[in-house]
Amino acid sequence: MSEETPTAAAAPQPPKAATAVAETEPAADRTAGDRLSAIYDIPVQLAAVLGKTTMPVNQLLRLGRGAVVELDRKVGEPIDIYVNNRLVARGEVLIVDDHLGITMTEIIKSDS
Repeated sequence: MSEETPTAAAAPQPPKAATAVAETEPAADRTAGDRLSAIYDIPVQLAAVLGKTTMPVNQLLRLGRGAVVELDRKVGEPIDIYVNNRLVARGEVLIVDDHLGITMTEIIKSDS
């Protein structure tokens, strides 16, 4: 018969402390850009509105190629710039290469 040596019951060991230091910085030490980086890839809809008008349906149905629709803005007046249907700025239309572009001239402060 072979004798087996009794194994001592292992006492529960406390969990070892993590030796790796967390790589995140406290929120106060991060820049605003770092805090916002999670939302940078969320798409938003941007619309530049040259002007608006109201007309009856029968006039709308008579519009055809070459028809001119008068808007509520004058030449040189700033256009409205909306992000997700919220007015955020006013600006001017410009030409960039062969495309239309806008330059923001006034940022609209949010009331909320």
